[in-house]
Amino acid sequence: MDKTNDPKLTSWVAVAADSHFPIQNLPFGVAARTDGECFIVSAIGDRVIDLSELERRGVFSNTPLTGMNIFQGTSLNPFMALGRDCWKAVRSTLSHLLKAENPTIRDNAELKQSVLIPASEVEMVMPLEIGDYTDFYSSREHATNVGTMFRGVDNALMPNWLHLPVAYHGRASSVVVSGTPIRRPTGQTLPEEAESPQFGASKVLDFELEMGFFIGPSGELGDPISVNDAENHIFGMVLVNDWSARDIQKWEYQPLGPFLAKNFGTTISPWVVTLEALEPFRCDGPEQTPEPLPYLRSTGKRTFDIQLEVALAPDSAEGTTITRGNFNTLYWDMRQQLTHHTVTGCNAQTGDLLASGTISGSNNKSLGSLLELTWMGKKPLKLVGGEERKFIEDGDSITITGWCQGDGYRIGFGVCNGTIIPATKV
Repeated sequence: MDKTNDPKLTSWVAVAADSHFPIQNLPFGVAARTDGECFIVSAIGDRVIDLSELERRGVFSNTPLTGMNIFQGTSLNPFMALGRDCWKAVRSTLSHLLKAENPTIRDNAELKQSVLIPASEVEMVMPLEIGDYTDFYSSREHATNVGTMFRGVDNALMPNWLHLPVAYHGRASSVVVSGTPIRRPTGQTLPEEAESPQFGASKVLDFELEMGFFIGPSGELGDPISVNDAENHIFGMVLVNDWSARDIQKWEYQPLGPFLAKNFGTTISPWVVTLEALEPFRCDGPEQTPEPLPYLRSTGKRTFDIQLEVALAPDSAEGTTITRGNFNTLYWDMRQQLTHHTVTGCNAQTGDLLASGTISGSNNKSLGSLLELTWMGKKPLKLVGGEERKFIEDGDSITITGWCQGDGYRIGFGVCNGTIIPATKV
């Protein structure tokens, strides 16, 4: 075990047992001060760690980052591009500085005040520049549920589904950070029994419980990334809500797939949690039958035990947890997703976002969308306070949380939150 993952490791910074950010996590993000100035940070407990200030004071002089000024910008991209050795060196340095017995920052009041800032005093912003966005369809349970709704039980999974990670290219420009309001989309729909489409605001708006990962070092055009090398190109993970307008999608998606139904907004959590932090929570994924083609054969513990929850809160009302799931139920893993994406020679680039697709479990309390939870609106959900929901209404907030539970600590992702605001009148 890497010493930064030791469950007995403690910090001189107070960290609650249920905090998402113990010393074993040390995620990366970008924060904004009240004057709008943005700076690169990590997190511990209820504090953010100013990495730009630590770098200016020479803290990383004994790492591969010496002389690079890699944390003086407002995006994680330059750091992400450096690769795993650099990521581990920074993580190790931070862990050493923050452990309980190290006095370097602990006993220096001026330094401590400069580099440790209450999280309540900053706003977390988009942590990096996203070049491209791909959304997969990797939950067998979700694909089966949706296929059953639209094609029947006998044709639930398309013939290709068990042989490759199905995906589509999304819209990177509308990926937003947690807390950003999402405007209800407008578009064409074909109401039941209607002979021609109508234009207006979507009436069947949904969330999708997902996780995503960011590309670190780029791949070369024409040079596929092998399944055994894939994780060397994965910097870290975030929570994802890929909002979906089901009625728009139903009319538009044939034959080329989602377009307007998905391009109006995708919400991500602001903290990027590294694979190093998740390492103790590796686990086996679902058995894959038939065995994938050789280029997709991913061995060992290929996924992570990440608990997931979704809450729905009507405007100014108490939230209701509407589903609980786990990342480890996904049939296709991140290695396979990235390898398949690049097998043609497609060049994955630093900052690209690849999302899992909706994560649904095997029971009715672990489904990753309202489409499934209400079975196309036929079984409305009852919320705390007595309201019901078939799909998302204006003013509703969706909050996704996720964490790995350790012995007395947890490695968390914070929250991925978005509130629906009314459509623009056209």
